[in-house]
Amino acid sequence: MELKSKVSIFPSPRPILKWAGGKQQLLPILLSKTPKNFNRYIEPFFGGGALFFALQPDNAIISESNLELINLYRIILKNVDGLIQKLYKFRLDKEEYYNIRALDFQKLPPIEAAARTIYLNRLCFNGLYRVNRKGMFNVPYGYYKNPRICNPDGLKSACEALKKATIIQGDYKGVLRNHAQPGDYIYLDPPYLPVSEYSDFKRYTKEQFYEEDHVELAEEVKRLHELGCYVLLTNSNHRMVYELYNGFEIEVIQTRRNINKKGNKRKGEDVVIYIPPRRYFLISPVPQELPRQVKAYPSTRFMGSKQSLLEHIWNVASQFEFETVLDIFSGSGVVGYMFKSFNKQVISNDYMAMCATFAEAMVANNSETLDKGEIELLLSPSAKTDNFVSQTFQGLYFIDEENVFIDQIRANIKKLKNKTKRSIATSALIRACLKKRPRGIFTYTGHRYDDGRKDLRLSLKEHFLKAVTCINQAVFDNGKGNKARRGDAMTIRLKPDLVYIDPPYYSPYSDNEYVRRYHFVEGLACNWKDVEMQWHTKTRKFKSYPTPFNSRTGAYDAFDKLFRKFKDSILIVSYSSNSLPNQEELTNLMAKYKSQVEVVSINYRYSAGNHGHKINNNNNKVQEYLFVGF
Repeated sequence: MELKSKVSIFPSPRPILKWAGGKQQLLPILLSKTPKNFNRYIEPFFGGGALFFALQPDNAIISESNLELINLYRIILKNVDGLIQKLYKFRLDKEEYYNIRALDFQKLPPIEAAARTIYLNRLCFNGLYRVNRKGMFNVPYGYYKNPRICNPDGLKSACEALKKATIIQGDYKGVLRNHAQPGDYIYLDPPYLPVSEYSDFKRYTKEQFYEEDHVELAEEVKRLHELGCYVLLTNSNHRMVYELYNGFEIEVIQTRRNINKKGNKRKGEDVVIYIPPRRYFLISPVPQELPRQVKAYPSTRFMGSKQSLLEHIWNVASQFEFETVLDIFSGSGVVGYMFKSFNKQVISNDYMAMCATFAEAMVANNSETLDKGEIELLLSPSAKTDNFVSQTFQGLYFIDEENVFIDQIRANIKKLKNKTKRSIATSALIRACLKKRPRGIFTYTGHRYDDGRKDLRLSLKEHFLKAVTCINQAVFDNGKGNKARRGDAMTIRLKPDLVYIDPPYYSPYSDNEYVRRYHFVEGLACNWKDVEMQWHTKTRKFKSYPTPFNSRTGAYDAFDKLFRKFKDSILIVSYSSNSLPNQEELTNLMAKYKSQVEVVSINYRYSAGNHGHKINNNNNKVQEYLFVGF
């Protein structure tokens, strides 16, 4: 059911009764936590019904164990005009109040019992409903100056709202067991746990609601959560509430109490607890087909690239409603590009300049491409080159002619005035160097891993031109303001709907040194600025960037900080079975901040390595995990 504005000749319905514990003042927060779409509305502790009358649901079940209240609402539904006539006959008189109060409502005709209920409610002290152990109403006279006993328009509005509800008299457990179904929205407003000397105003029936009843209610709430219901619950700000509903969203609200005869003590704190339906992943054994646009993204041999896992990632992400995605360790950029292909607004982030350059060229970029003239400009001989690559890396990775070509492109990129176009050209140069380099890594010198593949036979210029074409063809406009940034993940000040986290995997048996593998192309991306060259090394690498993911403790702490920072977003984390923290540790860590955590396991084989015997080694066969928190 989708909530819609109602049109009526009567004013918007409001609670018929003044009700101690009524939720009129909490309506803004309750309405803000109401799901946009649900099947049925069920309220088994109905009382004054403030939320029901505010929502006016088209399909509802309302119930109470209090027979007197149930009788009132049934009469309003069936004979509101007769009830109005009865109410006009009452007098505003203390003696009459006590005479009416002394009557046993169960011995009266239903319509007279309903009129009695409203009359006593309008004249009693602070709208309190309290009965003694015999079930007799015992609240004293309220001494109001001019109370309004009958509000005909209000009663008729309530009648219209009640026409779409099934009214049941009974215990909440029976009502929920017999009627609650997946997708229903259930509001629970039980008698509160006592927090003060005046908290005994919970005797709506002669049977009281004790702490053990709250324990049973919490068990029922957990059943509803597992069933797939939306549950909203209110109670006092009592320590027991936090114990019973640990793991769910609890918000403390300042409220005003109307049942304390001392006005300066009419302040209190309520808690509003939101329990979303447990989501069961219906992971398809055959992953969904991705948009054709995804295939336009240039393939790479980048370590940790999720190109082969895209269908699985989308299989999980597609089960949520979201518009904005933060790809916090964007790497090759292919995951962010996939989300862009599904018309999501994507913010890509990475601490490596190379990765941020890829994202700027193909994720954030909706329209810019390199035209023929700009390509010719990039290829033209440049009189002013710094010869940095030619001098620093002579004889290490490429032949002299290729080093000259790289320096030439580097110099000409600076002539492009458009930042995005510079990113395209730099990405093309990086891609050309990765394709031309055996295994696409720079941890060794020379060409000893030349396996004769076609890519190694093409010239660097040919690779560059092919890369420009590939990147140009990958550019498309999804109508969103996508962004790319380079920086520390913890400095991001965004609240995206979904955060995808694919950090460097820590393992004591292998390193996750991206800079060691890719220092040469990372240098191309940042022009070797702000790096500490290690001139003594054979590979002329530079010092790795600091990262917390180079130790088990550091990785654990980093995950904790990230989960806390983005606790209000849907979280999807890629990690592997041979990395630390392990599956159980990472699940428990995420569960500190998310009410539900699921783990999806995927069989996977890594192919990145610079030792031939490890490429097809069974140790490279692992379980790739997708941790999902929501």
